[in-house]
Amino acid sequence: MGLIKELALLPVAPLRFTVWVAEQLEQEAQRREGGPAAAQRELQELEAARERGELPAEEAERRQGETIERIAGPVAGPGEEDRDA
Repeated sequence: MGLIKELALLPVAPLRFTVWVAEQLEQEAQRREGGPAAAQRELQELEAARERGELPAEEAERRQGETIERIAGPVAGPGEEDRDA
């Protein structure tokens, strides 16, 4: 049965390969964008911009917090309850 299925799908093999390649590229892009190295690089760039005076300290702190939250997930602050419990 597997051989018959593969023979029937042979005409669409180039399309299946193209879809597979696109999925692999998407996964790699997500890995690079969302990985710890990307977050560390972003945090270093924010700190450098703050030190050069290109970014106010409050804005740099806010964006650093967003970067950390994106990687680690949201953290409940004081007075906030854990809604999952």
